[in-house]
Amino acid sequence: MSDNVYIYGTSMIKFGKYLDRSIKNLAGDALESVLTDCSLEKSQLEAAWYSNSFQGIFDFQHCIRGQVALTANGLDKIPVTNVENACASASTALNGAWMAIKSGQFDCALVIGAEKIYNEDRKLMMGSYSAGTDVEVTKQMIEQLKKEEAKAKSKSDKEADGAKKQGHSAFMDIYAFSARQHMQKYGTTQRQLAVVAAKAHNNSTMNPLAQYQFPQTVEQVMADYEVAFPLTRSMCAPTGDGAAAAIVCSEKFLRENPNPRAVLIRASVMSGGSLDPEDQICARASSKAYHMAGLGPKDIDVVEVHDATAFGELSTIEKLGFCEKGEGGPFSESGATALDGSIPFNPSGGLISRGHPVGASGLAQIYELVTQLRGEAGERQVDDPRIALAENGGGTIGHGAAALCIHILERT
Repeated sequence: MSDNVYIYGTSMIKFGKYLDRSIKNLAGDALESVLTDCSLEKSQLEAAWYSNSFQGIFDFQHCIRGQVALTANGLDKIPVTNVENACASASTALNGAWMAIKSGQFDCALVIGAEKIYNEDRKLMMGSYSAGTDVEVTKQMIEQLKKEEAKAKSKSDKEADGAKKQGHSAFMDIYAFSARQHMQKYGTTQRQLAVVAAKAHNNSTMNPLAQYQFPQTVEQVMADYEVAFPLTRSMCAPTGDGAAAAIVCSEKFLRENPNPRAVLIRASVMSGGSLDPEDQICARASSKAYHMAGLGPKDIDVVEVHDATAFGELSTIEKLGFCEKGEGGPFSESGATALDGSIPFNPSGGLISRGHPVGASGLAQIYELVTQLRGEAGERQVDDPRIALAENGGGTIGHGAAALCIHILERT
């Protein structure tokens, strides 16, 4: 059994829209980059965990996705575990590799996520996201949420401009409903959501691998067209393609192959969702992760969270224990989560701006945090971070995520 498990190397490609490239190409770029990052050879990789959610929908590649992608890039003869857990697929893959290294089964393993979602068939592209829900009940639920949205808008001061364009995924309706509930219960404002989104966009201008790299003011975010009240387009993650990877290793491997840039995994936790309306999967998972790491919120220096919308970040701030319940809006508005704030959130630009190719997003979070802990983040570098936390949720069951992973990393 390995005493400790480390991130030995990380990589990600620039997220964006790659209509002219195959998923094998994207995965190959991430594979070569992660090997280059830590000066390893393919022959040193003993196993692989491959993350992807949508290739079955778009390419009919329902099975052996990892074997297909990796053998095409010269990595074969090793066991490959294929992982699908909606938006939490990549962090679930990392958790699986961590467990295998921890148990002593392997000393060096690849974790890689690749996704191509952008498609000229917009109806197919947006409809595909429903696969991350209980499809049997989703249609009925969305109709009810739209009625709730119309009711909320009629009571607000916001004028409807009829500017909803081209449709959106079911998850935007779900997030919007949760945001409206939070606004009603705690007084959270649309402007506070815009503060979160503007921060994400401005951080991404310093991230050369982000899908979006343009600044946004709070006013611009609020003036953008409405997706589902209170969410405007600038508050929502874009559709896109990409790949990211990490190599994890045992203490024994690290001793035999010294790497001063390796980062310790202090905690790796995965939790499942519930139909219980009072359940808080993020709070459950983070509590377990804090206990495993022997740390608490006050010990964390930088955070990457699953901000599929601005409300995702605002509410997760509370669930992770960085402020009291209901205070996520004022906490964000205070500047506490900015790059120079007391607890920087999503320095990469988050899903909102870095992009969200579902099967790669969890590893993109790890890439950012490892880069921060190494002190290699350039203009967006957080001041001397030692401990980092990643939160990555996937799919929806009941009123919360179907799967959720927390990783806590430490600079060695």
